[in-house]
Amino acid sequence: KKKKKKKSGFGKRSFFHRVCFLVLTFLELGISKEEALEALQVVRQECHGDAARTAGGSGTTRKCTALELLEEEQAQGFIITFCSALDNILGGGVQLTKITEICGAPGVGKTQLCMQLAVDVQIPECFGGVAGEAVFIDTEGSFMVDRVVDIATACVQHCQLIAEAHQEEDHLKALETFSLESILSHIYYFRCRDYIELLAQVYLLPDFLSEHSKVRLVVVDGIAFPFRHDFEDLSLRTRLLNGLAQQLIIIAHDHKSAVILTNQMTTRIGQNQSTLVPALGESWGHAATVRLIFHWDNSQRISWLQAFRPWSVQMTRRRSDPESY
Repeated sequence: KKKKKKKSGFGKRSFFHRVCFLVLTFLELGISKEEALEALQVVRQECHGDAARTAGGSGTTRKCTALELLEEEQAQGFIITFCSALDNILGGGVQLTKITEICGAPGVGKTQLCMQLAVDVQIPECFGGVAGEAVFIDTEGSFMVDRVVDIATACVQHCQLIAEAHQEEDHLKALETFSLESILSHIYYFRCRDYIELLAQVYLLPDFLSEHSKVRLVVVDGIAFPFRHDFEDLSLRTRLLNGLAQQLIIIAHDHKSAVILTNQMTTRIGQNQSTLVPALGESWGHAATVRLIFHWDNSQRISWLQAFRPWSVQMTRRRSDPESY
């Protein structure tokens, strides 16, 4: 494991600090994004010994028909949530190659759902899964490995019950490698303590995903947390967030992965009332393909699939069981 981490660049502490230094330098000195990427290339060439890739890939323009795009999306599949009502409003589950933002107040279950998805993405294809791996980027320190163990154990037991009921050869064979240990070993966890580390991790993530081609889920738990403090220049924050969103879109598309972002809620003061809205402002609201908003209504957890167009329909589903995630 240590060899793999060093090869990808994430295990080299000095390398990571140099990247953080470069990111901090271009933020404070106003260096353009293109110049910053060129500087990152120099560091990559020195540490990896080969030609580095820019965040945008090869830059070639792809030509295809709408029918081909539809067939691709239908073939990619979904990551199920094990909550039928939530899967229904998502059209079958969390879609690959798309960005899904989960918003809600503390304690509503955002991190729990992310940990559930980090397990669900590894379900074998014969059971209806995508047989992938997960990257979990944590900015708030909310990741609980004990809870992941509980979720993974329940998932394995569920698949075992299906295999016993159907007695199909492919099910039984898949269970030979689908275990608690295999699930935990394929969740790659990274802790980011400020926005500099978060930017560095996300911009270096394509290198890591190239080394781990089975990753089908990237979670950024707490996208707003590093950007809500120590930012006097709001225009700079907006530019950084827009660049981060574009990088995540590229990652989702190029690596056929679902990207999950969790966001906090903030209070918007109106003329006669105040309402809770997702943090980071209106411009950030358009970064995600799908935005789910969770909140409590007594003992019921309500999830909204938010519409971004005035003519779209907002849908809601209720979940009465607080322990569903």
